[in-house]
Amino acid sequence: QVQLVESGGDLVQPGGSLRLSCATSGSIASIYLMAWYRQPPGKRRELVASITNGGSTTYANSVKGRFTISRDGAKNTVYLQMNSLKPEDTALYSCHLEQYGMNYWGRGTLVTVSS
Repeated sequence: QVQLVESGGDLVQPGGSLRLSCATSGSIASIYLMAWYRQPPGKRRELVASITNGGSTTYANSVKGRFTISRDGAKNTVYLQMNSLKPEDTALYSCHLEQYGMNYWGRGTLVTVSS
């Protein structure tokens, strides 16, 4: 049984930084895609960033240059470093894993950017 658990969400002032973590447990394939999504209040969920098992990354235009996705294979953990945070980054951030054609989601961690 694969499980994803996010952590690191908090209230932060505009211009601040946060690092989100997504810890995985269970059987993780050698080929996979992991991603961070977010859902702002009252809006649809959107892709923020993704990373493959090979280390290839993609980013939403709105976060390019500010967010960095990375992984620690030994710990089976994926991170999202978020810098220069803006109020519009406020959202529930969720971790997603795709492997063997299956999709897994964590419950999310809340990020609030406000002064």
